[in-house]
Amino acid sequence: MKKEMLAMILAGGQGSRLGVFTKRIAKPAVSFGGKYRIIDFVLSNCSNSGIDTVGVLTQYRPLILNSHIGMGSHWDLDRINGGVYILQPYMNEKEGNWYEGTAHAIHQNMNFIDSYNPKYVLILSGDHIYKMDYSKMLEYHKEKNAKATIAVIEVPWDEASRFGIMNTNSDGSIYEFEEKPSEPKSNLASMGVYIFEWQMIRNYFIKSKNENLNYDDFGKDLIPKMLEDNVGMYAYPFKGYWRDVGTIQSLWDANMDLIRCRETLDLQDPKWKIYTNTMAMPPQYIGKYGKINKSLVADGCVILGEVENSVLSHGVIVEEDSSIKDSVIMPNVKIGKNVIIEKAMIGEGAIIKDNVIIRNYKDEINVVSEYEVVKPELVLEGGM
Repeated sequence: MKKEMLAMILAGGQGSRLGVFTKRIAKPAVSFGGKYRIIDFVLSNCSNSGIDTVGVLTQYRPLILNSHIGMGSHWDLDRINGGVYILQPYMNEKEGNWYEGTAHAIHQNMNFIDSYNPKYVLILSGDHIYKMDYSKMLEYHKEKNAKATIAVIEVPWDEASRFGIMNTNSDGSIYEFEEKPSEPKSNLASMGVYIFEWQMIRNYFIKSKNENLNYDDFGKDLIPKMLEDNVGMYAYPFKGYWRDVGTIQSLWDANMDLIRCRETLDLQDPKWKIYTNTMAMPPQYIGKYGKINKSLVADGCVILGEVENSVLSHGVIVEEDSSIKDSVIMPNVKIGKNVIIEKAMIGEGAIIKDNVIIRNYKDEINVVSEYEVVKPELVLEGGM
């Protein structure tokens, strides 16, 4: 059946800047916020926006991500006509390549998109934290009679050189795109959220194949080419919380924002729920001397020590006389007795032995790898 708009989520990134947290899983599958994975936010945005047909393009270490998404029932995406589809690179009789860029990934899946014959295709990144109603962006796209619409957000001027910047006219039309400019002309950063008229972008893909052109990436190749061709392209201004969690620092910051920025990233909002594949875990247990202050603590945790300003994922154990502060603890971490952890990210399944101190006076984030065993003799006070 024909769909007005379907979504394609780019979720194949390795996320090398996240280091130890993406050695065995794709970045969109990294744990976040105690009970979620990063991709839950964009999947929930699709569901809450009324988009019922979603393709998830995976590539790097997809097993855990595929298992997490399953049939899509947790996001109400287990539909007979539509639903969620896992789309991986494949080989046909003429070619068989890995996805070589954001646009190439969409190009490889033209047959899937054509099977629904949509008027519009929504392109999304699977590794951003935000809440957005895509139906409002589509309304804006229609009002402007646009061929392409790119969501933008104002970033601080001193950070604008880190982003792809859209320079616009007073009516919102885009006249120039600059990739990480040294001297930006505006602070409107691309969010990696695009709406294209499908037949228009499809023609570009066919042309690139027939004429052997390089249209592998939206930001580097296709968007500049469309601007050159005077395609009607508009910037959709987004007001709200948005963060690209591509580094250790940004991932830690986004977790902390769940505590300190509840008014802009409210997980308790009943009108815009963030759904996930929930683990079947027992309730939290807080011991006689256990204390929790200004923190998110998931089910299955046992707290016998003190937790302050931290995010604890499911199955974490904090033993007696231990103190956790300003930290993100991923699932099933075991923290022994008389342990001090400050401003750290502890990978899934790690074991922190008794009397360990993880603390850094240089205000850097301490990192413990997944399933690492940390003993007192391996750690010096002052950081790892």
